[in-house]
Amino acid sequence: MSDPIKHECGVAMLRLRKPLQYYIDTYGTPAYAVQKMYLLMQKQHNRGQDGVGIANIKMNVNPGTRYISRYRTIEQQPIEEIFGKLSKKYNKALREGKKKFYDAEWMKENVAFSGEVWMGHLRYGTHGKNNIESCHPFLRQNNWRSRNLVMAGNFNMTNVDELFEKLISLGQHPKELVDTVTVMEKIGHFLDEANQSIFNKYKGLKTNQEITEIIEDELDLRRILEKSCRDFDGGYTMTGMVGYGAAFVARDPNGIRPAYYYADDDVVVVASEKPAIKTAFGCEYHDIKEVKPGHCLIIDKDASYREEKFIEPRERKSCSFERIYFSRGTDPDIYNERRKLGESLIPSVLRAVNFDLKNTVFSYIPNTAETSFLGLLRGIDKYLIAKRKDHVLDNKPSADSLEELLSFRPRVEKLVLKDAKLRTFITDDEHRDEMVAHVYDTTYEVINKGKDTLVVIDDSIVRGTTLEKSILTLLDRLGPKKVVIVSSAPQIRFPDCYGIDMSKMKEFVAFRAVLALLKEHNKEYLLDEVYEKCMAAEGDKKQPNYVNELYAPFTYEQVSAKITDIVRPEGMKAELEVVYQTVPDLHKAIPDHLGDWYFTGDYPTPGGNRVVNKAFMNFMKGEEKRAY
Repeated sequence: MSDPIKHECGVAMLRLRKPLQYYIDTYGTPAYAVQKMYLLMQKQHNRGQDGVGIANIKMNVNPGTRYISRYRTIEQQPIEEIFGKLSKKYNKALREGKKKFYDAEWMKENVAFSGEVWMGHLRYGTHGKNNIESCHPFLRQNNWRSRNLVMAGNFNMTNVDELFEKLISLGQHPKELVDTVTVMEKIGHFLDEANQSIFNKYKGLKTNQEITEIIEDELDLRRILEKSCRDFDGGYTMTGMVGYGAAFVARDPNGIRPAYYYADDDVVVVASEKPAIKTAFGCEYHDIKEVKPGHCLIIDKDASYREEKFIEPRERKSCSFERIYFSRGTDPDIYNERRKLGESLIPSVLRAVNFDLKNTVFSYIPNTAETSFLGLLRGIDKYLIAKRKDHVLDNKPSADSLEELLSFRPRVEKLVLKDAKLRTFITDDEHRDEMVAHVYDTTYEVINKGKDTLVVIDDSIVRGTTLEKSILTLLDRLGPKKVVIVSSAPQIRFPDCYGIDMSKMKEFVAFRAVLALLKEHNKEYLLDEVYEKCMAAEGDKKQPNYVNELYAPFTYEQVSAKITDIVRPEGMKAELEVVYQTVPDLHKAIPDHLGDWYFTGDYPTPGGNRVVNKAFMNFMKGEEKRAY
């Protein structure tokens, strides 16, 4: 993507289903779980590098032995930092313990991070400062094992203020007004309540030590989640571990955030992406299951597991941006969907180049747009096969003309290259733009000047600034007749509030285009009308998306044309056209992931409409802040 955006976090969870000694005897090391967790997190590093955290619980250790361990870091290479520490800890145990290193009981008594239940988190900060206190997992500690809670998640709540007030009404005194704290404290409250209820049930009938064991057997994590999450508004995949070894993964009722799991006789494993599980455990893709929306995966103390509904599922709106850009393209389903996105753009691209493929060169913005680029080329091949067939049937060409016809191939060049090592360290805006222009480079002397049209595909266009300041200037230097920029995603018109860092209206080039169109058509009064409606609805839990009314007067093509004007660099000589994916074609390419609110304004939760209206009010008031 030419305009990189920070986005959804990643989670990993691993439960060893057999005693630690089994893994030592079978795999020759007590570090089996460490190695698997490293793979799970390394293969999801695309999901967050602002911070990384890992936590571990040992089961069935003696009182006085530390049984919950956690590391968090915001270093430059956080995954290597975390697992480097674990490696040093295990190497020290090997040196000092020697043969005891292969004794599970000794390891659990003497070495941290040698337990059976693991949790990992990769963070992209969408809220708050990037400090270590913002890194997951979070701990809620207590001397009762069954009241200890460790949590990490990929989520964002739109109603943090409301949840905060509910905690206060429960008698709590929350230390921060952020969704990570409010979510954990809400679940923690009902965990405490369930503990106390079971304790009261057996008080006087059993000893306190006996009641402790009974509580761990009788706690109903599904019921705790049901009580905790009923008033959550947002997208979430939440992972939790309770001190005695039970664990859970809960997914929001619309399935906005992803969660997958795999289980065999040795492990139960959870991750945000299937390829991570596939790589770490070598399982078949069809054995990796999706946690269903509104359901939780419960892993009990005895390592049995089950998937249960904890909240009523709603219309499935899993994030389509996951499929377009965020998730790893090594997932076979995502790979095929991205190819279809490219292929579906063929009619628009052919019109943009006036069907002159002989004088057209195809390329892409590195690196994630490569798969949709392959789909675009596949579509061109299908078009050419059909044209050749028609030509042969209709004209009966000579041998020479037939050879020329059959040998024609679309021209493909690597025109845009990214210099990842170049840093824009100059601080003033004027010179920073100059440096941004050199983050990308190009391949020279492969274009017929004044004759060729360049078609360059990108995943999506968010702000358009990189196109304007860098890529289009580079391409124009090649001397083409025309440049066609193709977005495999539709126009991004609205903010996200479920985990992606797209929250301010004026950052979207589509919104800037609509502002320009409103001015050109003498409809700027609509800004005030929509603002008044948003102000009047403030505080209303159920309000429509009023910002849609600003886009309504204009066609999709009008907005695209105005975006073309906005991103066109001053002095660009070549003709320019920006072509966008349409929402109907997006749904055809990705039929099972219909979360499209950033394109359509169709938010799956009431909080989404509140956020978009708030974001517009912030814009009108000139306030540079998030709307959630």
